[in-house]
Amino acid sequence: MANTSPLQPGDEIELEITNIAHGGVSVARHDGRVVFVADAIPGERVRARVTEARKKSFARAVTLEVLEASPDRRPHVWPEAALERDPEERAGGAEFGHIALERQRALKAQVLAESLQRFAGVERDVTVEAAPGDDEANGLGWRSRVRLHVDPETGAVGPYAARSRTIVPVESLPLAVEGVNMIAPLDEPMHHLVSIDLIAPSADDPRMLITAEEDVARAGENDAVRELVGDREFLVRAGGFWQVHREAPEVLFTAVRDAIIALDEAGRVDAGAANLDLFGGAGLLAAAMAEAVGPALKVTTVEADPGATDDAAENLSELVGALAVTARVDRYLADLLAAPAAVRDRFRRSTVVLDPPRSGAGGAVSQQLGELAPANIVYVACDPVALARDTATLLGLGYELGPVRAFDLFPHTHHLEALAVFTRV
Repeated sequence: MANTSPLQPGDEIELEITNIAHGGVSVARHDGRVVFVADAIPGERVRARVTEARKKSFARAVTLEVLEASPDRRPHVWPEAALERDPEERAGGAEFGHIALERQRALKAQVLAESLQRFAGVERDVTVEAAPGDDEANGLGWRSRVRLHVDPETGAVGPYAARSRTIVPVESLPLAVEGVNMIAPLDEPMHHLVSIDLIAPSADDPRMLITAEEDVARAGENDAVRELVGDREFLVRAGGFWQVHREAPEVLFTAVRDAIIALDEAGRVDAGAANLDLFGGAGLLAAAMAEAVGPALKVTTVEADPGATDDAAENLSELVGALAVTARVDRYLADLLAAPAAVRDRFRRSTVVLDPPRSGAGGAVSQQLGELAPANIVYVACDPVALARDTATLLGLGYELGPVRAFDLFPHTHHLEALAVFTRV
């Protein structure tokens, strides 16, 4: 029997890294016990410090020294997050910054494929596609939105540390676009503030949204800013949701448009049906639906944030058949399911696009969609496990999983975006 004597926080141990796990940590074993290890790469041997050991089944650790390096290890793209710093002082937000970009994408593809297999029983090989310009820039200069925090005692500005809410002063923001770096107050004490959001819209001036100690809202968060997606302009609240990668809006717009074009060519899309854009934000993906099938499209975009709904109404104003509704998606779908059968039947011909938060649509919303039974569901996901769980629910409700694509819209982090197409059997 393996020796499972308790590890203690602070213990230093040598580990052989064997795999990658969801969440950007690698996997090792120590005396038969799983250890999740930060700042390592599968195939390496490292010396690590135990940071958490409360669970009998696993512990957590952080790499201190690489004893045998992977050929994919690179100098960290962010010096303030590098291995040479004390683990408690490593800046968060670039947990894959020590890994070659190609290997990062392979690890993300592995996590997505394993999640689909584990939670949904689906075998699917997926290639994680790079965003335009990222390979040439080594995955740097892509974040158009960055939140910094303010130390309440010193006024120092910086991101949180990788595994705590300790604020780490930094000299640069290498993942951010130039406009964000231009206005970032990295060397200026900002007393009496809680946080600073740095926004660099693609078609507007960079700006700071400031949260003071006594404020509930961020100053300037409701100001309208312009974002350009191809040749189409969108108005968005400065503090509202918008994809953070400079190329992400166009990448996802194009991916959704192309997925719906393929469904249309297969005779599965009815432009005049009760089509839906759920978790619709400012209307980006509803506009993609319209570009796919033409101006005759009827679509209702549903979003809980009233400001975003107002923006969607403006952004879709040229589309006669578009309606923007402020509502929680689960409550909106519950109302539809309570409607007369003649109303519900209109949705059986519809196409639904949804782009839920990182937690996914969830079992309740997925179940509601299954009961509503639209012809097609195009699901945009930013978490592979959430997508896999919702895939399992939809497969059990009579849907078939079609094409799955994945996009590296968060280089040097473990995050990705995926698009999955479901059709009712």
